[in-house]
Amino acid sequence: MTSQTEGSGYLVRAVRPHEWAAVKALRLDALRDPVAPLAFLDTYEEAVARPDSFWQDRAVGSGEGSERARQFVAEAPDGTWAGTVTVLREEPGTEDWSGAAVERRQGHVVGVFVRPGHRGNGLIGALFDAGVEWAWEWGAERMRLFVHADNGRAQGAYRRLGFAPSGLVVSFAKDETENELEFVRER
Repeated sequence: MTSQTEGSGYLVRAVRPHEWAAVKALRLDALRDPVAPLAFLDTYEEAVARPDSFWQDRAVGSGEGSERARQFVAEAPDGTWAGTVTVLREEPGTEDWSGAAVERRQGHVVGVFVRPGHRGNGLIGALFDAGVEWAWEWGAERMRLFVHADNGRAQGAYRRLGFAPSGLVVSFAKDETENELEFVRER
């Protein structure tokens, strides 16, 4: 799936397995963002220490042709990657990242990041549109994501994209005193 965002010059597309170095670079930039401690479950220090084989496997596992996950990027007119969204495929009878049982066929949005110079222009909507379309194509019944209880900016963006709190709250993986809120978008 590839799409041009109207009037912006951005190309939204799935990553390609051979683009692992660009996947790594974008993730490291995301982990240096000031809100990274609220938005991501790993740190820059953890990510930068991973071997190239980790990033190669990640690009293959979420790149074009993967059935279990799909990472979408927004490519700016100059060829740089402006943002990304990854959708994980979750099937009933499996466990999610927190160990909870998955009860519905659903897409799970993770790794949302738009570089600061590209925010506020609707790019996040184009990335989400690509991810949601991919999930609907394989029969997802709903989309979901988790957002830190203190990340108001992200919560506002997700609400504008049609997601709403489900009422499910889980403890943040690194600190049991912090909470992640599940937001969902039904088909």
